[in-house]
Amino acid sequence: MKIQNKTLLITGGTGSFGNAVLNRFLQTDHFSEIRIFSRDEKKQDDMRNQLKSDKLKFYIGDVRDYASIERAMRGVDYVFHAAALKQVPSCEFFPMEAVKTNVMGTQNAIDAAVANKVSKIICLSTDKAAYPINAMGISKAMMEKVAVAASRTIPNNDTTVCLTRYGNVMASRGSVIPLFLNQIKTGQTLTITDPNMTRFLMSLDEAVELVLFAFEHGNQGDLFVNKAPAGTIGDLAQALKELSNATNEIKVIGTRHGEKLYETLCTREEMIKAEDMGEFYRVPADNRDLNYAQYFSEGEQDISKIEDYHSHNTEQLGVEGMKQLLSKLPLIRKEIFGEDVAQMPG
Repeated sequence: MKIQNKTLLITGGTGSFGNAVLNRFLQTDHFSEIRIFSRDEKKQDDMRNQLKSDKLKFYIGDVRDYASIERAMRGVDYVFHAAALKQVPSCEFFPMEAVKTNVMGTQNAIDAAVANKVSKIICLSTDKAAYPINAMGISKAMMEKVAVAASRTIPNNDTTVCLTRYGNVMASRGSVIPLFLNQIKTGQTLTITDPNMTRFLMSLDEAVELVLFAFEHGNQGDLFVNKAPAGTIGDLAQALKELSNATNEIKVIGTRHGEKLYETLCTREEMIKAEDMGEFYRVPADNRDLNYAQYFSEGEQDISKIEDYHSHNTEQLGVEGMKQLLSKLPLIRKEIFGEDVAQMPG
């Protein structure tokens, strides 16, 4: 990255992604100030006491409240917009809460960035936004639409709005790996929704790399997707059992509210215009206007020949490949192998 001595704001900055960004940048000169914006004063205080960095500035606020995010945005050069409601079941039962945070909160963050002439804001999305079937994915799909729509109307292009979309971040808070580890440690049965369910697998460091790539290469309205391997939930549970030398039984409990059999990172409509950039795809914004005659008469003839990019047709790791990938995670090295990884990047 060529960025130097800039000010960065991370919304939802006390989460797993925010911590990974801080591990990456606190000891570099890319950012002279990093602002953490979130609602949770306890997590902010824990982060403040743990990191003890003069670069860190903490802002209590909520992306649902424009005034609070606008104040935090003053003097900022770059923004990682990571604040979101992410749990599929909770969004399923409280869909309007997902709308308020994921859709309206994103509009507030973008409006505040534009008002303060922030150089670039990267909005973090999820594979669940592609062909969404649950409230969380639908709210994130709408978040993407909000971001792309905003990118078309920014005065003088002072602020660049980009998006990243990635799959499951392994061992992030609230994800299945910490759940399985806890069940193994306490001698419980491992509860699996569907052993044939596949998910993309990536580390927090890879999520950060994707966002940094968008920072460096993103044009107005671009969506960036990382290429990632995938595996089944059944293989994941078995890999964790073998790494732990555990004998826990596995029980299939059935699919939860709003869960898919597999996740899509890029739809066929996106793949037909996606640019292959090595480890990533760049999907440029659809900049057709409201001339509907043109919209309908200039459709894509080859769209039926293109396949979605999803977790059933990407590289499948299997149990052994999963074990190799899991063994690199700080959580696994700490919990299973007993290594002291407190100071290692996560």
